[in-house]
Amino acid sequence: MHRRALLIVNAKSRSGAAQRDIAAERLKDHGIEPVHVDCGRREDLSPLIVQHAKDVDCAVVGGGDGTLNAAAFGVIEAGLPLGILPLGTANDLARTLEIPFDLDGAAQVIADGRTRKIDLGIVNGEPFFNVASIGLSAELAQKLTRDIKRRWGRLGYAMVALNVLMHAKPFRATIYGENEAAHVRTLQIAVGNGRFYGGGNAVEQDATIDDHHLDLYSLELERAWKLALMARSFRHGRHGAWNEVRAVRAKEFDIRTRKPKPVNADGEIVTQTPAHFSIRPAAVTVFAPKQAES
Repeated sequence: MHRRALLIVNAKSRSGAAQRDIAAERLKDHGIEPVHVDCGRREDLSPLIVQHAKDVDCAVVGGGDGTLNAAAFGVIEAGLPLGILPLGTANDLARTLEIPFDLDGAAQVIADGRTRKIDLGIVNGEPFFNVASIGLSAELAQKLTRDIKRRWGRLGYAMVALNVLMHAKPFRATIYGENEAAHVRTLQIAVGNGRFYGGGNAVEQDATIDDHHLDLYSLELERAWKLALMARSFRHGRHGAWNEVRAVRAKEFDIRTRKPKPVNADGEIVTQTPAHFSIRPAAVTVFAPKQAES
């Protein structure tokens, strides 16, 4: 069946401009007619999807996790399935969904037409697919400028992360879960919806993006250098086994801090504390490969 796809590529991303025409060609190769629309600001992405919804069968977005995040409300309102072309630095949503990182493989997933309904996290009304956090990663998102991403790619993440860790200081917060409140002194509080974040770290070893709940962890360490000892645990989502890491699973959380602190959602600063986290189960339909039998 011949399909038309609204194609929006983040041309400002590190590889976006160079890959935009290639993305269109790959879709054509797989029998999909691309309707390309330029988008200058992430705030315009969802309105553009809604505006063109009646002319296409799906929305295909090329970019990183922040670009895909900006498309979430648009595809929900338009009632369109979302096709993902991983053109960012971390590509954690594609990793979670096991979408190939090469354009031809990603286009094949869209052409196959197999869809999956996934959950969407919400923090203060803003969406996140992977994780929303306060503390270290929010500081990282603030310092990781577009120029650093374009010039250094993944190495840029490492450079800025090292700088953030060297100057990290714990902050006080109160975490309100479904049954209790915890007063903590922490370096970071992260609330995960999907499985991967930060370029392949696991939110929690059993987390999936369609399990209808959120996974929170709080890094209650006095010294940031100890994170180096925990690196393998974070990679595999087993950090909850450490005494200094609080791990909680729920459908809603509230986090309050003495002074407002920025909240990073999928690599973008979108709001600040106090922050309310919730989940919209099965909110977004995405093209994804067939899931392996468990």
